[in-house]
Amino acid sequence: MKAFTVVAACALFASQDASAFSPAARIVAPTTSSRSSSTLLRAAELKPEPEGGKELTKMSSSMENSRMKNMGAEEEEGVYNFWLTATADGEKIKKLRVQTEREAGKKANFPGFRKGQVPPYAQAQITGFAVQEALIKTCEESLEAYGLESLPGSSGEVTVNEDIKDLVKGYKVGTDIAFTATYRGKFDSAVHAAMESSTEEETSAEDVVVDVEAVAE
Repeated sequence: MKAFTVVAACALFASQDASAFSPAARIVAPTTSSRSSSTLLRAAELKPEPEGGKELTKMSSSMENSRMKNMGAEEEEGVYNFWLTATADGEKIKKLRVQTEREAGKKANFPGFRKGQVPPYAQAQITGFAVQEALIKTCEESLEAYGLESLPGSSGEVTVNEDIKDLVKGYKVGTDIAFTATYRGKFDSAVHAAMESSTEEETSAEDVVVDVEAVAE
């Protein structure tokens, strides 16, 4: 199953040494906000759910508490707009932050600090990149969970509807992050065909049981 192609929101986290904080993948996100953010991440305001759309059924037991809606077809055949609400796991964010800080330490070269040392004022940026990565991975997991495929190139960009700077502000590492996102994609025909086949087999088996019971009577 294809992974997302994601692009940078370059103004999110400015660094005196940008090369030390290059995330493996990045996302499109709002860069301004008129809201006053709470000091607790869990209190961050989510964008309202869009009206309409068709609720999708999950194809797996993963992504508990998530929801996905098909918001309608695009002009391109087989392409649809999807809206997702999900939660990025706090433990995953914590692990990603450790990895990001380790990689940053290999490249960091800040004035007034020894080479390889990440100064305290850069810690929030590292957290920000870890959060970005976690949101990306959660969106990628939604593809498999709902039987979807992403689109290639810039067509497969993901838009996180919340301001990531607001989400990260006051964030306590290890806390789950609720968010919403939109992206364009396709239904994975192989996954849906297998699901339909499985449903038909279950229905056929139920019919056999009913017939046996009827003969027994």
